[in-house]
Amino acid sequence: MVCGNGYARRFPLSRDGETMIKLTIDGKEIQAEPGRSVLEAALDAGIYIPNLCYHPDMPPIGSCRLCIVEIDDMRGLPTACTLRAEDGMVVHTNTPRLNELRQNLIWAILSEHPTDLDESSQLKKVVEWIGVKELLKGYEPRVKDLPIQDEEPLFVRDLSRCILCGRCVRICQYVRGVGAIGFVNRGTNAIVGASFGSSMQDAECRFCGACVEVCPTGALRDKEPCEEADREKTLVPCRNTCPAGVDIPRYVGLIAQGRFQDALEVIRAKVPFPKSLGLVCDHPCEGVCRRVDLHNPIAVRALKRFVAERDSGRWWAKVAVAPDTGKKVAVVGAGPGGLTAAWFLHKLGHGVTVFEALPEPGGMLRVGIPEYRLPREVLDGEIADIERIGVEIKRNTRVESLDELFSQGYDAVFLALGAPEGIPMGIPGEDDPRVLDGISLLKAVSLGEETDIAGDVAVVGGGNVAIDVARCALRVGAKTVVILYRRTREEMPAYEEEVEEALREGVEIQFLVNPKNIAAKGEKLAVECIRMELGEPDESGRRRPVPIEGSEFTLEVDRFIAAIGQRSVVPKGFGVFVNKRGRIEVDVETVAASREGVFSGGDVTSGPASVIQAIQAGRRAAQSIDKYLGGTGDIDEDFIPPEADEPYLGRDEGFPDRERAEATFLPVEQRLDGFPEVELGLPDEETAVREAQRCLRCQLRLTIAKAPMPPE
Repeated sequence: MVCGNGYARRFPLSRDGETMIKLTIDGKEIQAEPGRSVLEAALDAGIYIPNLCYHPDMPPIGSCRLCIVEIDDMRGLPTACTLRAEDGMVVHTNTPRLNELRQNLIWAILSEHPTDLDESSQLKKVVEWIGVKELLKGYEPRVKDLPIQDEEPLFVRDLSRCILCGRCVRICQYVRGVGAIGFVNRGTNAIVGASFGSSMQDAECRFCGACVEVCPTGALRDKEPCEEADREKTLVPCRNTCPAGVDIPRYVGLIAQGRFQDALEVIRAKVPFPKSLGLVCDHPCEGVCRRVDLHNPIAVRALKRFVAERDSGRWWAKVAVAPDTGKKVAVVGAGPGGLTAAWFLHKLGHGVTVFEALPEPGGMLRVGIPEYRLPREVLDGEIADIERIGVEIKRNTRVESLDELFSQGYDAVFLALGAPEGIPMGIPGEDDPRVLDGISLLKAVSLGEETDIAGDVAVVGGGNVAIDVARCALRVGAKTVVILYRRTREEMPAYEEEVEEALREGVEIQFLVNPKNIAAKGEKLAVECIRMELGEPDESGRRRPVPIEGSEFTLEVDRFIAAIGQRSVVPKGFGVFVNKRGRIEVDVETVAASREGVFSGGDVTSGPASVIQAIQAGRRAAQSIDKYLGGTGDIDEDFIPPEADEPYLGRDEGFPDRERAEATFLPVEQRLDGFPEVELGLPDEETAVREAQRCLRCQLRLTIAKAPMPPE
């Protein structure tokens, strides 16, 4: 129930075995639940009584006294927030006497407060509702001369704006159970802060943001502005940055409780590749984790892998496949996007066939990511799960014409072709047979084909493909490997952890270098290079590399591998519109291509992207195709029923500075003989639980009730 001023009830309308009481407020007879205060009874009935120290999530203290009321047959002016409503009580909230006293109280509050009230604050709205009375003619507010404390992580403390309402102290102590802050000093020198003037980190603050959430004046505010329209996105950035919408705070919280299978099933409900993602996801969630402002982000990807490796398979009993709709969908391309779409479409009851040109499905998961990062048994197992529910995958089957698919009775087609071809450099000499394409090399390595790698190898590029190519080259015959990159390490798009492992394995990286020409020099290749410097930013936002005149030098190698980008190849027989960059153009909302019944997504529409982005493209396609076929587009299901978040955190010594748990790695000397898995994951359950417990639990802030505001 929501009353007229936007205040939401936090309690049921009645309790079993108890009769609702009746009272009269401002001439209006209302009913109230036994035990409710007069203020709560009034707010429940849509009657606003001014207040500042009251909050529905905390016990009342009546310190601001703005909620004073008159009660028939009762002496004095009690505070409505602390007075229990009684049967037959007659309450007056809006008399001249009360209004005058409230104006006096407002004057007293503002007499020491900055004149520029925070426009969005409860104080500003209450002041406007009550009005301000001039008590001492010509009196100028004597603002507390207290410094703004902005050196703390995540939030700013502007104590000159504090009115000592105590809401921040009470929610920290009674709701969160942390007790990091309290009232310091006595009388007019009282402020809210940590004991002995310590920092919030030294006070063992959990940085949950509850104190900021309940502050009525703006004395506590987020360092990153939080607009109401983007509230959830700002406060819980990990969940809102995950392309597939996986509820990261929920599964991390379950891991913190030791509920590993439950956590896995939260992930499984959104994506059919949880373990693969636990190994190769680019984890954009970690880049925005609010914990980074304290001490390194939560190891989200490692935690995902941890629970995926302990999957009991219990979720299989919860997978629901709808009755056959009679509709058929063809998916062209068995990469992560195509297989994700197939998984969700078949669960909705549609017949799905996936056509894959390669001998085995998986797309770039199989032929673009080396086995030392993604063991094939992991990928094979997750693809087998997709086939197990009834998705048909036709291997070694290249599709050149959509007319043929439609003639076979398919009602819709999803094109998930990926970007499987490398981009040539466009420099003289690259037609030499010893000049190789990085994407082709990775594919050959993955499929067990001959690679012809030997001697000294140079790789040009700065992305993940270049790093993977360099590390693979060391494993299939290269003596030395050097990467040439035209920008600095700060601009490299490759994952930082992969760059680090490449360096540990002996790969050299030369920055601010670009090849200009390749020429045969006996059994060697003479690669003419030029040194670069960074100029103004280009369209990518990175500083543009500019050649330094006269800085040319020659590098002699046995093999030269280009890994500067990827592109898609769309057969003309598909009859869909392809833009100048060779990508299929689709409707932004529906991912529908230019041809009726044809949809497309992933790298073939966006350009090369991450695995999790490809999975999200498959999810979107499944939603749109289902709607096109007459369904609702609802592909989600909860394997784990929703649960209310526990607001209590408790004190945790050393919490702010707790070190991030890191995965273990195979020793370098054991890596290069074949393709054994390099990253081995978190070492044990205790480590995983402790890492999950580092989470700030930012989502709890969204569960805090709104303070009752004056009616507009």
